[in-house]
Amino acid sequence: MTQLTHFDEQGASRMVDVGNKDDTNRTAIAHAKISTKPETFRLIMDKKMHKGDVLEVARIAGIMAAKQTSQLIPMCHPLNITSVKIDYKDNAADTIEVFAEVKVTGKTGVEMEAITAAAICAITIYDMCKSADKEMVISDIHLVKKSGGKSGTFTFGKQ
Repeated sequence: MTQLTHFDEQGASRMVDVGNKDDTNRTAIAHAKISTKPETFRLIMDKKMHKGDVLEVARIAGIMAAKQTSQLIPMCHPLNITSVKIDYKDNAADTIEVFAEVKVTGKTGVEMEAITAAAICAITIYDMCKSADKEMVISDIHLVKKSGGKSGTFTFGKQ
């Protein structure tokens, strides 16, 4: 049975001690998706939403979110992130996919930072477009891939 590392033997919450772990290069990529009405999608892509360039504002929000993850999630370690990259893929009709890649050289991974970045990008898109489309759906937030550390590489769907 797998032991949950954020609890001690008595069930008390704890932050995992990573002090004795080696620094390694670690990368995580996460995904989020937001579906909109076709009209909203066009406004976003044509940069005609009245609040500005939606995808660039969301990109900045995602980068900021990755850097603040330890402030949001209680057991996350504050990390000296070396890189955050946000990319978008669209289906040319009504869906934007967010891919957040976060890198660090450190004692613990950046999975939570990547997931937080992707989610906040999608949430920011929603916030900037909600006056035009209240039926947007944010979905499919998940870790796509992580590498580095003792557990090595994980790719979603390949166990």
